[in-house]
Amino acid sequence: MSVPNLPLDSLMIAAQSGDEAAYHVLLKALAVTLRGYFARRLGRDASAEDLVQDTLIAIHERRATYDPQRPFAAWFFAIARYKLIDHLRATRRSPTCAMDEIEDFIGVDEEPSASARLDLERLLDGLSPRSRDIVRTVKIEGQSVAEVSQRSGLSPIAIRVLLHRAVKAMSAKVGNSRS
Repeated sequence: MSVPNLPLDSLMIAAQSGDEAAYHVLLKALAVTLRGYFARRLGRDASAEDLVQDTLIAIHERRATYDPQRPFAAWFFAIARYKLIDHLRATRRSPTCAMDEIEDFIGVDEEPSASARLDLERLLDGLSPRSRDIVRTVKIEGQSVAEVSQRSGLSPIAIRVLLHRAVKAMSAKVGNSRS
């Protein structure tokens, strides 16, 4: 059975309904996303792959707790964040990070970030499905242009052009909403 290229939340909903193929595709996509997430935070730390596996197991064990009415990415990244914090505590490492990643280690007011996620979703909804997928995979999930190119069958240049146009359209929409 072939599963179409669906957004992660759609794959999770299908998986919760018993679609094994969707669940397999979801786990593969999450593994790629997690590798990028942990690599950005831990560098070349050998424990990053262990964290990927621990997070996938936690997602598997808690998959019934996902509420399809809520954003999947927030649920998924919360699990990854807690696994990272647990790892840092267990290894007694002092967190060192760029200022834009500091929210991973301190309490953050979730209200503004939830609002920002909703705003982002509204902006993404204004894009074509292909552009929306490219923005999600490259800018949000952290996959490389080469990975997206290989998966989609488009050239890296085409991916960059579509990404540039999508970001420009989103920026214009934000600019118009502030006027």
